[in-house]
Order: sequence, then structure tokens, then C-alpha cells
Amino acid sequence: MGFLLRLFSKNALFVFFIFLQIIALVLIFSKNAMQKSWVAGQSAALNSWISGYIDEGVSYLKLKQINEDLVAQNKSLMTQLYGKEGAKNPVFRKVHDTLGGGQIYTFVDGEIVFNSINRRNNYFTINRGRRDGVFPQMGVMAPKGIAGIVINSTDSYALVQSVLSVNKIRINASLKNSGYFGTLTWNGDNSRVMHLADIPKYVALKVGDTVVTDGKSAIFPKGVMIGTIAGYSVDNKTGFWDISVELSEKMGALSKVFVVKNLKKAEVQRIQDTLQTVIKKEND
Repeated sequence: MGFLLRLFSKNALFVFFIFLQIIALVLIFSKNAMQKSWVAGQSAALNSWISGYIDEGVSYLKLKQINEDLVAQNKSLMTQLYGKEGAKNPVFRKVHDTLGGGQIYTFVDGEIVFNSINRRNNYFTINRGRRDGVFPQMGVMAPKGIAGIVINSTDSYALVQSVLSVNKIRINASLKNSGYFGTLTWNGDNSRVMHLADIPKYVALKVGDTVVTDGKSAIFPKGVMIGTIAGYSVDNKTGFWDISVELSEKMGALSKVFVVKNLKKAEVQRIQDTLQTVIKKEND
């Protein structure tokens, strides 16, 4: 307090001058319309600038909730897009299909807690396990394409074999335009490119054509995006096309995934298991 009094006493004239200037400015801006309008405009601009920063801050705080909403929306869309079988009429007319297509697939969303892409056989771990209904041999999809297959799970986590695995994983894939299907594998060279084999060389191809899952494995639904044709040549060993497929999903940037649960897999497996019995009877 004493310091302030000494400061004012030493600069009394200057302080009095500043006081008069303030009085003058107040009178100018309060009595003249033009100056009042300028002050109002500057105040509005200042308010807009402050409001913009406040809105950005609020939006940032809401990002987590927005992200969770997007994941739930993706999960719902995947169920609608891939989850139901077609509503085709049954072959036998005595059977009336009144359901218009039954549910085949459901999806469990998860986050990757560990990932690798620089080994010959790569794996990633997700924060979903048995308590969430995640078990081995379930497919794992990312928002832009396939990602891998579950090979083990605990109560809270699951270990997934990445599609970037040499001789460990083979995906049934097909050309979206022609419907021809083959086997998709990774040769370990490029983390963005896999190779599609078993496509006859008389099939017309074009760089940029879409490659999707063909739905015959009961692991992935039919029509899930895999990637696009980046190049092709004839494999001299097999005489079929060797097609380079650029993955639509960047495996090194995976974060959110969806585990695919086939509700009819056990039923399909039971009928597949009878194949050996049929073959044995044919050979007897």
C-alpha cells in the first residue's frame, strides 16, 4: 500500500492526465453514435473470438463420447449390412419363410492394445475376451477391411492372427465384378499388399478392381472389403493369375476392430462333419 502511495505521489500529474483521458474517452464513446457503433462491433468480434475457443474446447471434451457413438453406429451398420442372410424363397414350396431372412452374424467391438506388422507372422491383442463372447476361429474386421482371425482368448483379452502372416492364414476372397474366387495369402514382403491365387488366367482383370470376402469360410461375412487389384501376372508354376491386392486397411494403424460371431457356425460345422461319414460309405 505504501509503495502505491509513493508511486502515485511521484507521478501525480501523469496519473491525473491518464484519468482525464479516460473521462474524455468515456464521454466520446458514450455520447457519439459512430463511436458507440465501433465499440459495439469490436465487442461482438471479441465475443465471437472467445466463443469460438470455448466451443472448440467443449467439442474436444466431447470427442470421447462422439467416438463411442461412432463405434456403436458402425457396429449397427455392420449388423445390418452383413449380419442377415438373404431373403430368398426356400427351394421347397411347402416351407414358408415368413422371417424374411434370419440373423447370421453379430459383432463385438474392441480396441487393439498391442500390434505388430514387421514379423513373418504377426499378431495383435484386443481388449475383448470370453466374457464378451470372443473365442478362437472368429474373424476380426476393421472399419475398412478384414484384419485377422482369433486364435486364443482369456476372460478379458483375445490374441488375433493378423492377415499379415506367412503360411499361417488363408482368406477366401473373390473378385467383386466377376465373382471368381481364390485364396488370399501374404508373402511377407509388403505390409500393404497380399496375393490372390487360383483365379484362372482367362478371367479379365483390371487394376483397381475390388476384392472382397466370398463368405464360404463361415468366418467372415460375404462381401467384406479386402482391397483393390494393384497388379497381376501369370504364375508360371500354376498357370493361374498371381494378383497383387492392395489392402484397404492400413494394418499398422489399426485401432478399432469388430469381432465377427457367426450364429450358425456350429450348425454348419455339424453338417460338414458328416462329410467324412458320407465319403467312408462311398468307399465301402
